[in-house]
Amino acid sequence: MCMPHSPLDALAIEARARRVCAAQLPLGPRPVFLVGAGAQLMIVGQAPGRRVHETGIPWNDPSGDQLREWLQMDRARFYDTSRIAIVPTGLCYPGTGKRGDLPPRPECAPLWHPRFRAALRHIRLTLLVGMHAQAYYLGGRRRKTMAQTVHAWREYLPEFFPLPHPSPRNRLWMKNNPWFARTVVPALRRQVRRAMVGR
Repeated sequence: MCMPHSPLDALAIEARARRVCAAQLPLGPRPVFLVGAGAQLMIVGQAPGRRVHETGIPWNDPSGDQLREWLQMDRARFYDTSRIAIVPTGLCYPGTGKRGDLPPRPECAPLWHPRFRAALRHIRLTLLVGMHAQAYYLGGRRRKTMAQTVHAWREYLPEFFPLPHPSPRNRLWMKNNPWFARTVVPALRRQVRRAMVGR
């Protein structure tokens, strides 16, 4: 006898089965996300890269290694869906352009994020990793530059915490903005611990 699906399980099954923009995806659709009903922290990045597409594991690349270092988390804790939900702005790998991966497909976030957020009822803090996540969730509340938005992280609490994308391509950004490692990363760790207290 089959057990009935929870609303979140049903939503995840639906999201993995949809083919809304299949014709625009060079490697075809493979939604990559992780959700659990008890999650208190949500991580919203941009879209899976090619390596993540191939493995089906979110943040399974050098960018993920850097993000986990910022959070002071090992892989076991990072991928524990009872604690953390990972839902990118675009669920599928969008392909690569002249300057790296293409932006997330525009159809994706409006279709899935309101529904996932409604089903993830215990989220206390959402990390907005990179400009695409910040554009979708902050809209006109963003500052003129990524650096200004990240520097103003206190303005977006308690719901959101904006971060630069941890890609190796952003090493120059990190070098030019030493305040990020000095002041924002410790604050990030404190806010994440606070959001996940008791877990």
